[in-house]
Amino acid sequence: MAQPDFCSAGKTGATLSVDAARLRTIAAVAPMRETEELPLGQALGRVLAEPPCARVHLPPFDNAAMDGYAVSTRDLAGEGPWRLPVSGRIAAGDTRAVTLRPGTAARIFTGAPIPSGADAVIMQERVRRDGDWLIVSEAPRASLNIRRRGEDQRAGEPPLPSGHLLTAPRLALLAGTGIPGVSAFRRLRVGLFSTGSELREPGSPLRHGQIYNSNRVMLRALLAQPWIELTDYGILRDDAGAIRAAIRRAAEENDVVISSGGVSAGEEDHILDALRRENAALDVLKVAIRPGKPLTVGRVAGALYVGLPGNPYAAAVTFGQIARPALRKAAGLTEMPDTWIPAVAGFDYDRRAGRREYVPVTWDQRDAMGRPILQRLGPGASASLSPIAAARGIAVIDPDMPRVSAGQPLRVEPLLE
Repeated sequence: MAQPDFCSAGKTGATLSVDAARLRTIAAVAPMRETEELPLGQALGRVLAEPPCARVHLPPFDNAAMDGYAVSTRDLAGEGPWRLPVSGRIAAGDTRAVTLRPGTAARIFTGAPIPSGADAVIMQERVRRDGDWLIVSEAPRASLNIRRRGEDQRAGEPPLPSGHLLTAPRLALLAGTGIPGVSAFRRLRVGLFSTGSELREPGSPLRHGQIYNSNRVMLRALLAQPWIELTDYGILRDDAGAIRAAIRRAAEENDVVISSGGVSAGEEDHILDALRRENAALDVLKVAIRPGKPLTVGRVAGALYVGLPGNPYAAAVTFGQIARPALRKAAGLTEMPDTWIPAVAGFDYDRRAGRREYVPVTWDQRDAMGRPILQRLGPGASASLSPIAAARGIAVIDPDMPRVSAGQPLRVEPLLE
């Protein structure tokens, strides 16, 4: 059977915009369908698969929003001030069915159930106590300082939709409605390997022509998510047969395979040829992005394959802009966060137009509108590590912008905030 030749052709194929590459990569993803049952205590950071129904109203009863006095507004008609005898005391956790006697007030504390007959809580700072009497100078409106039964969440309704990440506040919402556990998508299985005979792990001795493998540490950190199950296949030497075997194995064992290096057009870049021999269907080959133009995305043996550039900064940028959105969809996440914020350039920069550029920046000042005033770090070379390590964010420069001038509006993605 003849082998398809689209992989090799891709080395000289058309270049895609960043947005088109991202959309095409996301379109190549098959969302997660397999699920597992988890107690809330083990569900942090997982992806909700089926919306659970609230078992109780939240709050489950009318309760006081603050410390004060429960009253009936009907007893405060006409002109004040009013004097009401304090007929009782109700604290949080009180399980008695209390009825407020007409013409009286009840001392009440935050979270305590509202007594029958009361329709407002006056905060303690707005009244005066005279022995067993309460002196009210200003009549409250009905429902003041009362949290009504079910106003936060109604019983029988889903507190969260499927596809949402289970964060600490969301788990608290589920717990508050009496839900003890959830159906979550299983973890996305991701295989990772680096290619390059020049690579060595940190701590081992370096010979002439060798470098330490920084991409492996970086990508492992970027993939350290509760919804990901990562398998690290280590470093692969520049050997076509070994790379092909590794791709086949990783594709059979994972939902997504990510590699760094070997996706350019050099004689020692074997990823594309290995994919061709594995009958891969590629969706993205080259992207109009700086840094990170050599990028390979497609499907092989049922798994999504993402081949990142070998240079560290290029790998970081292409992972964030292309790979991460696809991973989120593959894991079943329906929320696609937009973290870009408005900023202004605090530097001048002449550049060659045609590719969207991602520039490491920092800032320590803001303009009158509160926007960060960005300072460019380093030359932004694809192999550079120091600028991205020092950066507070990454600024984006559109493809048709040949020059950036101080004061010009830009967008920035914060890295530390």
